[in-house]
Amino acid sequence: MVLAMLRSMVFDKTAVDDLFQETMITAWRTLDRYEEDRPFGPWLRGIARFQVLAYYRKVKRLPTVDHAKVVEHIEGRLDEIASRPGDTWEEKIEALDDCLQRLPDDARNIVALHYEQNLTTEVIAIRLRTSREAIKKRLQRARARLTDCFERKGLFLRVETDA
Repeated sequence: MVLAMLRSMVFDKTAVDDLFQETMITAWRTLDRYEEDRPFGPWLRGIARFQVLAYYRKVKRLPTVDHAKVVEHIEGRLDEIASRPGDTWEEKIEALDDCLQRLPDDARNIVALHYEQNLTTEVIAIRLRTSREAIKKRLQRARARLTDCFERKGLFLRVETDA
């Protein structure tokens, strides 16, 4: 749902991929501020909206669409979809825990060091006595495995475009 929203607001595939990752990283880092009695999807999409606004400020371009109207329409449609299984906080956490447990120990360790302890890839590389590039590649592979796991659970779908 976040990807659908991002793709409707930004038409550069590379930028959308970057915005999605930044959204997920920001969500992970601010998870302690999430109010569990509120729906998870709208909270996550709110983070994505701020990422899009920052993107347009950074590239010094105005969006080609009326974001307020697009966001309002998309939010309404996504809220309808959000009623399907997998959008509650408990379901997300359960799925995340399960997918993390399925990672190999070394990948799970690097994910924990980076996202739970907020260590940079450089610090992790020093700690594990390897190169920063190796750590970045391991994180990339771990994220891909987590994405695949979430897709198998039907929590989100990867949509490929030719753009």
